[in-house]
Amino acid sequence: MLSAQQEKLIRSLHSKKGREKSGLCLVEGEKNIKTAGNAVSFCFTRDDTKKFDTLVTTETPQGIAAVARIPTWNASDVENKRAIVALDGVQDPGNIGTIFRLCLGFGATLILIDSADPTNPKVVRSSAGAIFHVPWIRVHRASAVERITKLKRAVYRLENRPKSVPYSHDMKFPENTLLIAGSEGRGISLNIPGNSIRIPHDSKLESLNVAVTVAIILNRLYSH
Repeated sequence: MLSAQQEKLIRSLHSKKGREKSGLCLVEGEKNIKTAGNAVSFCFTRDDTKKFDTLVTTETPQGIAAVARIPTWNASDVENKRAIVALDGVQDPGNIGTIFRLCLGFGATLILIDSADPTNPKVVRSSAGAIFHVPWIRVHRASAVERITKLKRAVYRLENRPKSVPYSHDMKFPENTLLIAGSEGRGISLNIPGNSIRIPHDSKLESLNVAVTVAIILNRLYSH
């Protein structure tokens, strides 16, 4: 059975402040727990507490959850891949989680700038546990331009502007690439020069989902 102290700890993980203080996060669902692997500190089920439904964040919980250590990565971990994705102000947890999965599948890493907290239970869940395997760091907006410029990578801005170059399947990318993607509402705010590219689509569609856009480009980088 869970102790009162453990239940208090689990509740604290519903907030960013609690996660930052403890260095722990909540993982829900058997598959996600398995993916988290050695990061898991302890698991709990309905048999361990009568308060299970209030301790987890899903409306229809799977019946098992865990407390796991938040992974820590450094700049060299993030830079040690062909592709880096920089998310500029992407706040939707589902999109962040999906992009984590894409990075895991296509061998990329993540830089998060004013974006949703990757340790948020919704992000962890939608990432299918990928946050424990994809190197990622959070960078303050004030230092983001300097940090990204120092990487000395070819920068590609994924945005739908009149002067953006339409993406095509035969487009070639350099060996070390950095993709910047912004929120669907605000776009990219970072004042970093780069190659502006857009994904052509039917004009009936106002804009592509940010995760879809990232998927198309990462797949191209991974395949060539």
